[in-house]
Amino acid sequence: MIALIRLAVVSFVLMTVVYFLVSIYSRSVRREKLEKRWDAEPPEGADAAARDAYIEQGMQDYQSGLRPKLILLVYVIPAVFVIGALIVTNWN
Repeated sequence: MIALIRLAVVSFVLMTVVYFLVSIYSRSVRREKLEKRWDAEPPEGADAAARDAYIEQGMQDYQSGLRPKLILLVYVIPAVFVIGALIVTNWN
């Protein structure tokens, strides 16, 4: 029983680290795409403040989108596999 608790705690910590790394990477990729899109076709008369506002609005739209919610599968998928393996192993 203690081994199962230890496995759960260590797994949760590792999945949390992976979640934060994937989340940071995904946000940086999205920000880079927004910056490149602005740099490719900037509106006439736009300044640096307009660029920053465009990027911040894009990042807010990203946060309310589907991708950040899908990153939460970092917690779900390994847990399902471990539970499935335990069930199959102990099935008699």
